[in-house]
Amino acid sequence: MMNYFDRELSWLSFNYRVLQEAINPKVPLIERLRFLAIYSSNLDEFYRVRVASYKHILKLQELEGITKDEKIKKLLKKIYKTVKKQQIEFGQIYNKELIPLLQKEHIYIINDEDIEELQYNYLKLYFRKNIKPHIQLITLDAIHPTFLQDKGLYLTVSNLEESNVIYLLNIPTDKTERFIKLPSTANNEIIILLSDVIRIFIKEIIPELKHPQCYSIKLSRDAELYLEEEIAETVEGKILNSLHKRIIGDPTRFLYDETIPKVVLKMVRRKLRIRKDELVPGGRHHNFNDFFKLPIVGNPSLFYMDLPTLKHHELEKYTSVYDVLNEKDFVLHFPYQSYEYVLKFIEQASVNPNLLEINITLYRVAKESRICKALIVAAKNGKKVTVFSELKARFDEELNMKWAKRMKEAGVSVIYSFEALKVHSKICLVKLEEGNKIIKYAYFGTGNFNEDTAKIYCDHALLTSNLNLTKELDKVFSFLKGEVKKPTFKHLLVAPFNMRQKFKQLIENEIQNAKKGLKAKVTIKMNSLEDKDMINKLYEASNAGVKITIIVRGICCLVPGVEGMSKNIKVISIIDRYLEHGRVYLFHNNGNEKLFLASADWMKRNLSHRVEVGFPIDNQKLKAEVKKLIYLQLKDNVKARVLNKTQSNPYKKSSSIIEVRAQYDFYNYLQNK
Repeated sequence: MMNYFDRELSWLSFNYRVLQEAINPKVPLIERLRFLAIYSSNLDEFYRVRVASYKHILKLQELEGITKDEKIKKLLKKIYKTVKKQQIEFGQIYNKELIPLLQKEHIYIINDEDIEELQYNYLKLYFRKNIKPHIQLITLDAIHPTFLQDKGLYLTVSNLEESNVIYLLNIPTDKTERFIKLPSTANNEIIILLSDVIRIFIKEIIPELKHPQCYSIKLSRDAELYLEEEIAETVEGKILNSLHKRIIGDPTRFLYDETIPKVVLKMVRRKLRIRKDELVPGGRHHNFNDFFKLPIVGNPSLFYMDLPTLKHHELEKYTSVYDVLNEKDFVLHFPYQSYEYVLKFIEQASVNPNLLEINITLYRVAKESRICKALIVAAKNGKKVTVFSELKARFDEELNMKWAKRMKEAGVSVIYSFEALKVHSKICLVKLEEGNKIIKYAYFGTGNFNEDTAKIYCDHALLTSNLNLTKELDKVFSFLKGEVKKPTFKHLLVAPFNMRQKFKQLIENEIQNAKKGLKAKVTIKMNSLEDKDMINKLYEASNAGVKITIIVRGICCLVPGVEGMSKNIKVISIIDRYLEHGRVYLFHNNGNEKLFLASADWMKRNLSHRVEVGFPIDNQKLKAEVKKLIYLQLKDNVKARVLNKTQSNPYKKSSSIIEVRAQYDFYNYLQNK
């Protein structure tokens, strides 16, 4: 039996759990479509980053005249085989299940063959006004290479019985709507996709073909930023250069309509200079991520039930969050509770005349970030504001640079990325002058300072003025500012300094307790578990008799339930309407439990190559809140899957007649507190 699951295959197993939600008939119909969109978006990023990285290595080996790594070649074959199997199931779910179910609800996603006269006349005007002006038609030529945009959608148009010419045209989703609602005489919702409208009127674009045949294609390109290749002097400059290279990166996946004739596919592939190993068969339509924007109203039963954001009963009593933080700490749970308290924490500080200083780390921010706007207000009010802006947050680099530039112009001191370390911590330190004292207030989080993603990401935050924590948080910012090189910490867990060591000490403590015959237990929740050093420590603890329970959303390289290695380790995963993003680490400690929340997963990159912050929850009442969430997730018998030795993702079985759905039950718990 292997000691570790392969990281990439484990990720594909996770993405299949997402696909399971689209398969699940108990999930509302439109939400099932959205899970197809999530699956598709995830897979696209996987190819653009993970697969691209492996192909990049093989390319470098080829250029250097080195024999290509057989392990990588075998892994890529396994990836392609797994993805192909999942893609077939994806197509069956969409075409054989969801489309017929939508029709039962009087919702029709039609193609070019189903158009009625009224709709045809409507679309003719729409096509000529909104679509045709944005179409670019080219003839594929093997001599003059054609460049396909990353993630762009295209149609190949040909008929080899009439002509050997193959045309290529763009599907202009950046210029007009991808989904077009059509007029209907009945009480129906009728939608047609942009590509099918082009198919209807293709002869207006290519009149020389009497019987044109159209097939959709899409190319994904390498989206990794290889900063070590850049010669710019600053990280900002390197990222700007690499962002341009992302646009023209090497192909990683060429998606094509599987009904395309083999001879046409071969000609297209050669003329576009696509390699065989980059070919991935797909359906009639690509970029399913766009299905998030499907313009369906429909019956409310087709969607998740509405869960209004909850107010925090205690914080609601105070006009300013600072009025109460001197007295007690608060833990907030998103998206169940309102993110307004976080926004107020920064906005109220920004206009407070007693404000001395704000320090904050920003990783992924909202497009119209209220937090960035508040920091700009504080700086314009003459206050000292220091922002550590992580420019290397993948796919958010341009947005982060935009906000960093705006803040810098307003007088904010913006510190950009370190070359060797990515700053992934979610922290803020506010200093106010109250009387003759300087009082420090801290925010620690497991999720980004992003009011948009806070609506769908499950995360936790601590608001506190605890002297031990604020003092050490000041040290973290001193390190980020370059004022100290190797800070030490007693209360906080900070990577890359003491986090790994402290976690291993906490596990070792459980091992020693187990050897003494005492109750020993570790319960941890994270996004990904990949670090072999930490996995080995968990294996050691399992063999010593420590009971270990893990809740992991994504990658899990640990192999559970193996005699002599991981017999005492159980792993579950929960995929539901909200994305599980919080990191929780609970150690029994002979009854005196130690609980930490953190920004870090147990991945090598988090523990060794990022600045991460873990923070203790010592207050018994707050600790009970977090433990209640963990308890509900461990009891979940609706959305929990068991991660087993075969990575087959079976739903967790339960003999209980009472359904426990952790996300809904935790919402109810907070509502009734």
